[in-house]
Amino acid sequence: AMTYGTKMLALGVLLFGTSAGTAAIVDLGSLRNFAIFAGTIVINTGPSAVAGNIGTSSTTALSGFGNVALIGSVHAGDAVAQQAAADWKAAFASGNAASCTADLTGQDLGGMTLTAGTYCFSSNAQLTGRLTLDAGGDPAAQFLFRTGSTLTTATASSVAWTGGAGDAVWLIGSAATLGTATEFSGSILAATAITLDTGASISRGRALAGSGAVSLDSSSIAVDIVAVPEPATWTLLLTGFAVVGRQLRRRRAIDAEMSRPRNFCAPVLAMV
Repeated sequence: AMTYGTKMLALGVLLFGTSAGTAAIVDLGSLRNFAIFAGTIVINTGPSAVAGNIGTSSTTALSGFGNVALIGSVHAGDAVAQQAAADWKAAFASGNAASCTADLTGQDLGGMTLTAGTYCFSSNAQLTGRLTLDAGGDPAAQFLFRTGSTLTTATASSVAWTGGAGDAVWLIGSAATLGTATEFSGSILAATAITLDTGASISRGRALAGSGAVSLDSSSIAVDIVAVPEPATWTLLLTGFAVVGRQLRRRRAIDAEMSRPRNFCAPVLAMV
């Protein structure tokens, strides 16, 4: 089985050189250049890796980014960020206007295999386990998920592609939270905030929060249209993904050791 660090390295390798393809059901406009966009601030804890631009509507952009390997540029309240904010509003409105292919309200996305279309939840959406998106061999396959309120994923959940890879957009009515070690795919447009718990990652996608913050914790986010960087920058990115993997493995090892049952009576019995 692939280790977390190996997966992160593979993610960095696979994403470069891919193309944006045709327009999605929701046109992201200039947001396609952003891995992260926040209405307020982007907060990072631990070593993280980001491939794509970072933007905020406010001029206070980043917190805790000393440990982030970034391939892209930062736009904090500048003209580029203001255009991205306008494109966010347009994309959110167009996504809300799309007709539903199916209403999945009350169903967990875990264990499902879905083909291209628009899937709606009148309230919360939950992912526990693996969701498979079947592109059917069509690189232009388009998926839209729309919730009335939140999106939450359980620990170690994932969104995987089969039949090639298309374009997925997640339109969230309030906040989105990706649980620990979740391997997510697609662009999240959340009305308020987006939180990636420890080790959560987004591939072929983005974290785009309308009015609130985007929070990372030893996380990785990579868009699908990043140009191939210079060798030195490429090395920096791969190093960043590797560091994320090492840190998470170290945390898991410590947690496992702390939770291991111990027989505290053994030393005493040995003396009898």
